[in-house]
Amino acid sequence: MFPIDRPRRLRHHPVLRDLVREASLSVHDLILPLFVRPGKGVRKEIASMPGNFQLSVDCLVEEVAKARDLGIKAFILFGIPATKDATGSSATADDGIVQQALRALRQAHKDVLLITDECFCEYTDHGHCGVLAEYGRRKDVDNDATLPLLGKQCVSHAKAGADMVAPSGMLDGMVGAIRKGLDEAGFSWLPILSYAAKYASAFYGPFRDAAESPPQFGDRTGYQMDPANSDEALREVALDLAEGADIIMVKPAMAYLDIIRRVKDRRRAGGRLQCLRRIRHGQGCGPERLDRRAQGGPGNPHRHQTRRRRHDFDVFCHGCRPLVKMTEKLTIDY
Repeated sequence: MFPIDRPRRLRHHPVLRDLVREASLSVHDLILPLFVRPGKGVRKEIASMPGNFQLSVDCLVEEVAKARDLGIKAFILFGIPATKDATGSSATADDGIVQQALRALRQAHKDVLLITDECFCEYTDHGHCGVLAEYGRRKDVDNDATLPLLGKQCVSHAKAGADMVAPSGMLDGMVGAIRKGLDEAGFSWLPILSYAAKYASAFYGPFRDAAESPPQFGDRTGYQMDPANSDEALREVALDLAEGADIIMVKPAMAYLDIIRRVKDRRRAGGRLQCLRRIRHGQGCGPERLDRRAQGGPGNPHRHQTRRRRHDFDVFCHGCRPLVKMTEKLTIDY
C-alpha cells in the first residue's frame, strides 16, 4: 500500500518548489562591509583581502552607488581614523570619519540601510576594544569604564544618520548601555544588532588588516569567547536580548554552524512558550483554540492528528523582543 504522505507532490512543479523552499539566499539578505578612511580620492587595496579597498568618503559614496545598482541596499561601516589615542576619542567625535561618511551617504542615498560597527579597536593606539586598566600584573579592557563611551559613540552615529548600530566588542552590559543612551537621546526607534556570541578566532585576521585594528599586545581572549564553549553562547544571547538587542549575531559563522543551530533552537522554543503565555493571558486567540493547537506539542501521543501550521518569521518573538537572523528564515510551529 502506498503511503498517505507523498513529499514528492511538493516537488513536481518548479514554482511549487520555490513556494515551499524553507531556506533561500538573495541579494536582500546581504550586508556589504565598507572601510572608510580620511582623504580624498583614496582607494587603497587591502593586502589580505584582494579586490577590497579602504575608501575615502567621496569614493565610498561612489562604491555604494555601484552596489545599489546590483541590488545591495544594506551596508556596515568600519572607520580608520586619522589619529588614535588610548581612549579612542575620535570614535565619538562629531567630525569622526564614520560620522563624515554617514552624512555624505545619507545625503547621496536616501533608500539604503546604514549600519555602523560600534567598537574602539580601530580608534585606540593599543588596538583593544575599550579603555584599559590594570588587573594585577596584566592589562585588560576596563568593561564598565568603556560602556558610557559605547553609548556616546552610538548616539553620535545615530545623529549623523545611522539606521542601526552593531556593537562588536563583547563587553558585559554593552547592549543595555547602548539602549539606554539611544533612548535618552531620542532614538528609541533605532535597532541594535549585537555581536552576541563572538568567538576569539584567527578568521578575523583579514578584517583586522582592513580596519587597521590588530591588538598591539596580547590578544582578545579576555572578552571574546572561548571556542570550546557552546553553552556560554546561549547565555550571551539571552543576556543581550534581555538588555534590548533587536538582532543577534554568531561570529564567525562558518566554523560555528552548530552554535547557530543551538541558538535558533533555543530561541524558537523560548519564543513558542512566550507566545503561549501571551495567548493564555488574553493577548491572542482564546484558550480553547490554544489548547487544541498545543495538543500537537512534544510528548502528546496524538500530536500527529493535530494540524501543524508554519509561519516564516523575519522577526522572532522573545516576549515582545525580536530576534532576527538575516540569512535564515526562523519558524514557529504550534
